[in-house]
Amino acid sequence: MAGAFRVGILTFFLTISISVLFQLAQARTAFWVSVLVLLAVVFLGIIFDIIGTATTAASEKPFHAMASDRVPGAKKGIELVRKADQVANFCNDVVGDICGTVSGSISAALVINFVVNHGLNAYGDLISLLVVGLISALTVGGKAAGKSFAIKKSTMILLNVAFLLEKIEVLGGRRQNPGKNKKVKNKSLK
Repeated sequence: MAGAFRVGILTFFLTISISVLFQLAQARTAFWVSVLVLLAVVFLGIIFDIIGTATTAASEKPFHAMASDRVPGAKKGIELVRKADQVANFCNDVVGDICGTVSGSISAALVINFVVNHGLNAYGDLISLLVVGLISALTVGGKAAGKSFAIKKSTMILLNVAFLLEKIEVLGGRRQNPGKNKKVKNKSLK
């Protein structure tokens, strides 16, 4: 129950943050930049859905084989597979739902802006329906194609995500670079 409450609070603040950033950016940028931001949010939702699906579809066994060969990202891949329920919940539900909500609000803001700036008030409802339909088609169609890809290529996807997460941890100082550890050990033996 406490975990669900934390997820709800996290979702609340992430959604507000993304919406505020978009509203600030929209006030200072060209219309087409806002459209690109909208497409980026939709694409981000699809990417995270692919990651969440790949995590639940992946097996630990190939990652153990890769870890024994010291393949970068393999150990992190094992962690992700073992926490597949949490990873999928975060990727598919938290990020996916935030992207869906934010893309809806961005779409509404863009339609209003477009209708008002071009004097198309009589066509506002039609334009709104078309934009909502287009964004829904992109989101649902992208996620459907992504799920199939994620199931077929789950190991490759998860290994790339794990490799990226390891690099982020090294850059963030949470983990030492494995290559540096080897050099330090060699120097201390001399």
